[in-house]
Amino acid sequence: MKTTLTVLFLFCVFCAAPAFGQLGSSISSEAIPVTITGHPQQALPHGMAEEHSLVGGSGTTYTFAQGERPLWEFGPVKQEVPLGDVARAYRKEKMTGKKAEITLEKQGS
Repeated sequence: MKTTLTVLFLFCVFCAAPAFGQLGSSISSEAIPVTITGHPQQALPHGMAEEHSLVGGSGTTYTFAQGERPLWEFGPVKQEVPLGDVARAYRKEKMTGKKAEITLEKQGS
């Protein structure tokens, strides 16, 4: 009897706790219209910003190099197999593959 009352009491506490949590809700159920404030000069033409370097330094710093790089720096060239050749090889493998030796047939209707 004592354990039954304890279980019943705990069940009531666990069921009542979420209900009390909903009472203190700070979210209003009234609809609030959304107002988007605009800027009066948003679409007017104006001057562009000053140019600045993305890599640092001053705007007049500009360097370039000219020359050739050897092919070994780029790594091995991979020869791609055309898709038609892959499909033909797959079809040939399917035709020459091992076939089932036992065929099961349905007996009766």
